[in-house]
Amino acid sequence: MGELKKGTLAFSAFENLNIMGLLSSKAAGGSVSDFAKALAQDIAKRYPPALDAQPGKRPSVNRLTRIVEDVCAKAVAYQAEQKLGWLGKSKLGNSFRWELTELGYQKDFVDFATEAVVVHVSRKGEIVKPAKNS
Repeated sequence: MGELKKGTLAFSAFENLNIMGLLSSKAAGGSVSDFAKALAQDIAKRYPPALDAQPGKRPSVNRLTRIVEDVCAKAVAYQAEQKLGWLGKSKLGNSFRWELTELGYQKDFVDFATEAVVVHVSRKGEIVKPAKNS
């Protein structure tokens, strides 16, 4: 594969994508995946996957909502700090989904939690504060 040289059309297109925040070392690198794994581990500490498999053992809807809202608030803060573009947001959502699945959560919970994170990091200008009690 050729090298990108300043002044070429390919370099200009790459530079434009990088300036728009669509590509960056933060968005394309492992740090987003590591953060997504940490988010999933945070859920696992407060709501272990074994409880998800047993409908009678699940915590209340309010408690689950607080857990997911706290994770969403952390994701929003990370997104604001790292200034993730669409590629970084996508990587965050997918890595989070894969980690929850690997931990053993049921598909419906994985879909619910992932959708919440993706919707929250995609919002413009709204910061969600984590709940004070859990």
